[in-house]
Amino acid sequence: MPKSLYATMKALPGYREKVRDLLVGLAADVRAEPGCERFVVHTLADNPDVFHVEETYRDEDAFKAHMGTEHGRVFNQAIKTLVEGGGSTVVFLDPVI
Repeated sequence: MPKSLYATMKALPGYREKVRDLLVGLAADVRAEPGCERFVVHTLADNPDVFHVEETYRDEDAFKAHMGTEHGRVFNQAIKTLVEGGGSTVVFLDPVI
């Protein structure tokens, strides 16, 4: 069964472009993971400081592999001083249909 989630984060004042650039780099790395099926980054239409990332992995094992990547660790470390709360808020999803 696929593993889907979304993550949100709000850039601190003056860091929107830096967070955006980090997410663009992360997207390239994550999309290259064999178990990644979807990795899409948005900003909110009414607040471009808020980023919304939609992710789907082939299954739980693919998600676990994703969580162990160096590029993910580097990204999470880099955003600690750039986003509110020092990281993203993650919400896991279960399919309905």
